[in-house]
Amino acid sequence: MSKYRRVMLITGAAGGIGRATVQVFSDHGWQVIGVDRAPFGDNFPEGGLFIQSDISAPDSMTAIFEQAHGFTEKLDALVNNAALQIAKPILETSVEEWDAVMASNLRSVFLSAKLAYPLFKAAGGGAIVNVSSVHAVQTSADIAAYAASKGGILALTRAMAIEFAQDNIRVNAILPGAVDTPMLRAGLGRGHVAGDDIHTRLENLARKTVSGKVGKPEEIAHAIYFLADDEQSSFMTGQAMIVDGGATARLSTE
Repeated sequence: MSKYRRVMLITGAAGGIGRATVQVFSDHGWQVIGVDRAPFGDNFPEGGLFIQSDISAPDSMTAIFEQAHGFTEKLDALVNNAALQIAKPILETSVEEWDAVMASNLRSVFLSAKLAYPLFKAAGGGAIVNVSSVHAVQTSADIAAYAASKGGILALTRAMAIEFAQDNIRVNAILPGAVDTPMLRAGLGRGHVAGDDIHTRLENLARKTVSGKVGKPEEIAHAIYFLADDEQSSFMTGQAMIVDGGATARLSTE
């Protein structure tokens, strides 16, 4: 018998929030299956499984869950975290770029839920946490495809929560604000935050939040764990939890 009582799968496992989430779940005694198109490198949790694959391709998603089925008999949590961000004005965004964002950010959530369903049934239920973004509710220029995909995740989260409730599967979304990840640092180059270098831009971005800081990946990871853990959030489903340091609490006109 496995020493692990609970098993989770997370996409985007090698990135900032993903890597922190892998560690948090592992620290709580979960067996972790991580998926990312980039290599994870050293220190993936002992007893876990890392799959290097691209979730934007349906055939790859099928293969990922075939591997997962061969590795575990059940799944207690699924964290849809992987994302692609293209920072371009709408008029300069190509159809191919738009489709790439939707395939990575939105279609993958739809497919992973379908493919994970038998493993959830075997577990008698579980939790899905979809990582959306504050860009789903308040956004800025030159990031339309990303914002639209994250808004779609909110609608899909509600639909999944309704349809999966009879199977004891809870589905919630988390909306991170500015978190110090490679994606955020790359995105700061689009010019919406003043500063001649990345450190100045991060400082200026922090000043825009009520808390006066940019978030850490670990802070989002703990919030994801809260939504996934039935002992902490068993009465939550179909909800969108914003974790942004208070950025969306303040009127933009002030």
